[in-house]
Amino acid sequence: MARKVLSGNSAQAYAARLARVQVVSAYPITPQTSIVEKIADFVASGELPAQYVKVESEHSALQVCLSASALGARTYTATSSQGLLLMHELLHWASGMRAPIVMGVVNRAVAPPWNIGADHTDTISQRDTGWLQFYAESNQEVLDTVLEAFRLAEDPAVRLPVMVAEDAFYLSHTVEPVDVPDPAQVDRFLPPREPHAVLVPGETARLGSFTGPDRYVDFRRQLARAVREVPRTLAEVEADYARVVGRDLGGPLPTYRADDADAVLLTMGTATTTARGVVDDLRAAGRKVGLAQLRLFRPFPDDTIRQLGVSVDRLGVVDRAYTFGPSGPVATEVGAALYGVSRRPLLTSFLAGIGGRDVTPHEVRRMFDTLLSDEPPSTHWEDLEEEAAVRG
Repeated sequence: MARKVLSGNSAQAYAARLARVQVVSAYPITPQTSIVEKIADFVASGELPAQYVKVESEHSALQVCLSASALGARTYTATSSQGLLLMHELLHWASGMRAPIVMGVVNRAVAPPWNIGADHTDTISQRDTGWLQFYAESNQEVLDTVLEAFRLAEDPAVRLPVMVAEDAFYLSHTVEPVDVPDPAQVDRFLPPREPHAVLVPGETARLGSFTGPDRYVDFRRQLARAVREVPRTLAEVEADYARVVGRDLGGPLPTYRADDADAVLLTMGTATTTARGVVDDLRAAGRKVGLAQLRLFRPFPDDTIRQLGVSVDRLGVVDRAYTFGPSGPVATEVGAALYGVSRRPLLTSFLAGIGGRDVTPHEVRRMFDTLLSDEPPSTHWEDLEEEAAVRG
């Protein structure tokens, strides 16, 4: 184990090197570019004996990874924002073909207007493409999650592509100490990919070709079964990672000081770090609050959410995206998961940090104040300038 000072983007690149990826293809886009620049350095220096394929767009980059994966290679790519949107067609191809591609996504706002700040709209808008989605809180979690993602994606029970998302600039360009596992440790945890249902040059076969209405639904049901296997398989993968590497990432929904809390705030990404500090401050002041970090958004951890929901009276959900519904997208999913539960918490949706606005400790305290008040559950835009002006 070696301790290095890395940005989140460098952590992605180191994880790809440790995973011994065989094919990498990507197109530069701010703020993702330094991920694939670092990987290109590893390939050029011989530290990563992989093929690095330069292309003219993000759509082509994913097509290269999809084709290489269809031949049995371990593949990696990375993108952000508009680049991820350009991949949309091939995201469906990757999941439908059960290609275990891992992709780093640096969450960035979607235009218009042009904006390079942190925002989860890019990945949230791809939530129904069949990709598994993880959201990291720290650069350490970025590296560990990418390694776990390869193991999860290639598991015979799953065989699905995975996105590992990190907040733009808060992680992508900010450095912090990261414990990097030894290659031998990673090799014990992540063996070479075992090809399954892949194309072999010289042998006649079909992959992803036409099928009619009589059989199409069977493929979709197989995909649904694979998604349902993710929670069990992830638990096995994380237990093995903790055994080999010594770090436990806490499953799909790690909680903090939530066991006896009157109100719990659910966060994703870097807002979790800010909220954790506020929880400590409020606990010191005698207020019983807690925190839940949603690491896994797809598949949505309904059972774990329900376990949390029946243990707390008031639950707030912080979304760094808005998808034109009655609340934030994660809050909508939480509400659906809790539907029909006999003892449901009061659920409040908070929209904060959109477009790169800071989610400040002051705002998080205000969220807890709202949760602990007599105000009925609703949707709150937390950081609008005009509202701030009215508040004085």
